[in-house]
Amino acid sequence: MSDIKIVIADDHTVVRKGTRQILEQEADFKVVGEAADGEEAVQMVSSLNPDIAIVDISMPIMDGIEATKRIKASSPAVAVLILSAYDNDEFVFALLEAGAAGYLLKDVSGQDIVNAVRAVLRGESVLHPVIARKVMDRFFPLTNGKKETPKVLGDRELEVLRLASEALSNQAIADNLGLSLHTVEAHMRHIFGKLQVGSRTEAVLYALKQGWINIHDTPVS
Repeated sequence: MSDIKIVIADDHTVVRKGTRQILEQEADFKVVGEAADGEEAVQMVSSLNPDIAIVDISMPIMDGIEATKRIKASSPAVAVLILSAYDNDEFVFALLEAGAAGYLLKDVSGQDIVNAVRAVLRGESVLHPVIARKVMDRFFPLTNGKKETPKVLGDRELEVLRLASEALSNQAIADNLGLSLHTVEAHMRHIFGKLQVGSRTEAVLYALKQGWINIHDTPVS
């Protein structure tokens, strides 16, 4: 299995080095670059093409919100994981709209960061279901019915995406549909490729905007 390539963007050297040390304890994680500001992060992602970028919000020259927008515009397949000290609603919403795959606070453990990187790359969400529901409700008010089934996705892919919107893990989706975990992961990769996104969060938001799925159909427990 090839290494998981990671770029870390944070204006605090101690945080960058500490995060790097945590990540590189994993045999298959490789930190390919460290950026001290948002502009440098965008340039680094473009040139190094990592699998994931771990980005802070408050950075000089360009903040994490704008950096995330530019990263997703130029490198849509790169997943952006926010690691920040701020939990303000305005930041959470702005960053998810910008294309972030997940959002962690800096008081999480090192193992939480490792788990989040792996979850994002498996196509799973790193948002707590309650937060996910709050965000979805904020972005997408209850609508009457759905739009026509998209031709870009197959029926099974749409079913997988609908269950993903309920914050189920890939294994739970597999169990629900009577499929293997490998098959569900393959479906998620195909969905990402067809929608030109880099994470489950982006895929679900895209589908909600299009009216293909409706999170109000099934409550999140």
